[in-house]
Amino acid sequence: MPATPHYDRGVPATLLPPTALPISDAERSLVELARDTIDATTDAGPDEDGIHTMGAAVRTADGRTFTGVNLFHFTGGPCAELVALGAARAAGATEPTHIVAVGNHGRGVKSPCGRDRQILADYYPGIRVILPSPEGLVSVLASELLPLAFDYSAEQL
Repeated sequence: MPATPHYDRGVPATLLPPTALPISDAERSLVELARDTIDATTDAGPDEDGIHTMGAAVRTADGRTFTGVNLFHFTGGPCAELVALGAARAAGATEPTHIVAVGNHGRGVKSPCGRDRQILADYYPGIRVILPSPEGLVSVLASELLPLAFDYSAEQL
C-alpha cells in the first residue's frame, strides 16, 4: 500500500509511511518516561546550551523500559536514543520494540537524527519510532524512516 499524502492548502504537507499509526496509551507512557528523564537530568537552563538536553526511552518485548540522555560534544557524542538502547542491552534486553526522544524544557518529541535513523534501520528495523507529525504523534517502523537508504547488511557480502 503506498504512502498517503496529507495536504495543507493544496500542497502535500507530509508523506507518512504506511506503518504510521497514532500512538497508543503504552506509547504515550513511554513519551512521559523520556520527558521525566530529561526533566530530571538536564544540565541546561532555559535558553542555555548543555551537555544533556535530550532524553530517550526504550520499551522491550518483555515490557521493560530503559532510559538514556544524550552526551553532547562537538565531535558527535552519543544521542539519547543510542544511550537508551545501550542501557537496554546492558541489562540483557535483546528485543527493543519502541523508542522515543524528547527535548528538555518542554521541547517535546523529536525525530531521530540521520545517524540514529541509519543505526535503527540497520540494527532494529522492526522497532517502532515515536515521532511528531502534522497529525500529532505517530509511531513508524524504523525500516521506513530512510527511504532508499544505504543497506549496511547487503554491503557486508
